[in-house]
Amino acid sequence: MKALTACTKAELAACKQEYEAEYQDFKAQNLKLDMSRGKPAPEQLDLSMPMMDVLTSKDLLQTENGFDCRNYGLIDGIPEAKRMFADILGVSDKEIIICGNSSLNVMFDTVAAAYTHGILGNTPWCQQKDVKFLCPVPGYDRHFSICEWFGIEMINVPLKEDGPDMDLVEKLVSADSSIKGIWCVPQYANPTGCCYSDQVVRRFANLKPKAPDFRIFWDNAYCIHHLVENPPQVLNLMDACKEAGNPNLPYIFASTSKVSFPGSGISMIAGSEENMSDLKKTMSIRTIGYDKINQLRHVRFFHDAAGLRAHMEKHRLIIRPKFEAVINKLNADIRPLGIADWTEPKGGYFISFNSMPGCAKRIVQLCKEAGVTLTGAGATYPYGKDPEDRNIRIAPTYPSVAELTKAMELFCICVKLASVEKLLAE
Repeated sequence: MKALTACTKAELAACKQEYEAEYQDFKAQNLKLDMSRGKPAPEQLDLSMPMMDVLTSKDLLQTENGFDCRNYGLIDGIPEAKRMFADILGVSDKEIIICGNSSLNVMFDTVAAAYTHGILGNTPWCQQKDVKFLCPVPGYDRHFSICEWFGIEMINVPLKEDGPDMDLVEKLVSADSSIKGIWCVPQYANPTGCCYSDQVVRRFANLKPKAPDFRIFWDNAYCIHHLVENPPQVLNLMDACKEAGNPNLPYIFASTSKVSFPGSGISMIAGSEENMSDLKKTMSIRTIGYDKINQLRHVRFFHDAAGLRAHMEKHRLIIRPKFEAVINKLNADIRPLGIADWTEPKGGYFISFNSMPGCAKRIVQLCKEAGVTLTGAGATYPYGKDPEDRNIRIAPTYPSVAELTKAMELFCICVKLASVEKLLAE
């Protein structure tokens, strides 16, 4: 198979005719497949259905220390839930708050609290002239949406194979007091799947921000979402920050959204005791307490961190073949043509695909017109603006392997068609 970039105009024209015919055949099939978001498949959700039976009206809904989960109180979570998830995140049970069903909600609230009331007595962000965030790209669109909602300026930082460009991060953070935070997905980054190296984590811990209220927003959403049997381990940021004398730098977020039920899981935030105490002041105004019965349900079902990890092995066995189906198809159909590159993650929920410059929007459009919905091109960049129009986030988890195979056949045709159109136009 000859690389398209090595083809003559005549050969490209012939390829275009071939790809257009294949594309029209797919359009005639009236496909309706949605790969726009990283949703767990029904088989994954079924794994947690027994959780619905662990509590009944006859059960004593009390924590291990005798607290009645049906009533007010324990704003920071029941002790057994705090212990289980503190173990997962590598913090103490005094450094974690168990929240509601969404870590996105917790991240939004954390930004909102800093915006309206400040962090640890510092001036509220809304009263400061400029507020900026660093955004490793490609990245998670919902992080960017939070910043955009509050009018926070976003600055792109290239994401490398081992994490953000730390030379740039250190330079910007140390020189500009208006930079208040950075979004990070340290393990299996959304969408590239990269894991931050030990060196990157230590450089984060040793940052010397000019802003006293700068925080690392460490979204550890995929810390137990592995695809391989011997997964990479990311250095514990909380420990590294303590060793560096910067215990207040990180806010650490996670949830069970893709572990149990996305709409009915539990979320958490972790950080220094001082940070957690500061955040609880806002929480105590906003809520009388989170859903402790749901927390108890999760603890009774998983028992402990070991049970949680065993549950995630069942998830791995379901989704691993789907990632393999995507990567195998790309390797067979696209790699020989020399028109794109992509990641092969060891965990997480996404594959990051880079087309030829200027082709991503066209590929997504072609797929949509033929019945396969992808995440919008540009979504992985702040303001939806991919400067090179290259990146596409592929979410393999929800469709069946058969559906995914069909969708990837179409995707590859669209990639080839968009690429040959670009080459002919040059």
